[in-house]
Amino acid sequence: MKVVVTGARGQLGTDVVTELLSRGHEAFGCDLPELDITDEYSVLKYIENIHPDAVIHCAAWTQVDAAEDNREKVFAVNAEGTKHVAKAAAAVGAKLLYLSTDYVFDGTGTAPWRADETHFAPQNVYGMSKLAGENAVFELTPCHFIVRIAWVFGLNGNNFVKTMLRLAKSHSSLRVVNDQVGTPTYTPDLARLLVDMIETEKYGTYHATNEGGFLSWYDFACAIFQEAGLPVNVIPVSTAEYGLSKAARPFNSRLDKSKLLENGFTPLPDWRDALRRYIKELSLADHS
Repeated sequence: MKVVVTGARGQLGTDVVTELLSRGHEAFGCDLPELDITDEYSVLKYIENIHPDAVIHCAAWTQVDAAEDNREKVFAVNAEGTKHVAKAAAAVGAKLLYLSTDYVFDGTGTAPWRADETHFAPQNVYGMSKLAGENAVFELTPCHFIVRIAWVFGLNGNNFVKTMLRLAKSHSSLRVVNDQVGTPTYTPDLARLLVDMIETEKYGTYHATNEGGFLSWYDFACAIFQEAGLPVNVIPVSTAEYGLSKAARPFNSRLDKSKLLENGFTPLPDWRDALRRYIKELSLADHS
């Protein structure tokens, strides 16, 4: 298969390209500056020239707090940019896989959000823009996968694990919120699932995080320091006590992933196993 990957130099896109190539697919990775997804004509010409069988759309504005002050730019990328990619994919008959987020929900309650949930109430600009992207995909091409993910970490780009390990170098204790609950997602594991998906026609909306149950950011931080062998005292605090964030964060990021099994997809490994592999990978990267 010929597959275009947008945002190919990002945290997830890099691993998606690697996974595609490892399976013998032709991967066409694109990112800024060679392709600006806010330019509809450029997107159409790029997709037309390659004429891919599938497009995995990883490109996005993901800076959640900065999004609050840049609504127009965020919607240009996450909503209009996604519309351009969806139109171009449909024009050449390519499957489209769009990465979305738990932020499309209002983040209340304790019940896991189902993939086919119809009640959306995003609480910040980022979530609103990603929901607009979902709607564009849904409306413009029937051959689509919408995959909502949460708490992403990988070798490329910034993430919570890297932040905790960096702060541990200068802090013996850290305050971490304990009232926001979800599950981490390791990009190489996710990339495997995404390629599994585009090798099928099992279209629809899915949720994908690593297995291993639900935990708070506080729990995740404790696990990070345990796996890294770092003696950091982690202090649990509420979101209100922690403060700082400009954008509202969901308290409930629990995602129901049962639809993966129902459609024959292999779930991601346990998040603790993923964390262990990631910390080992970071260590090898530091010493290379």
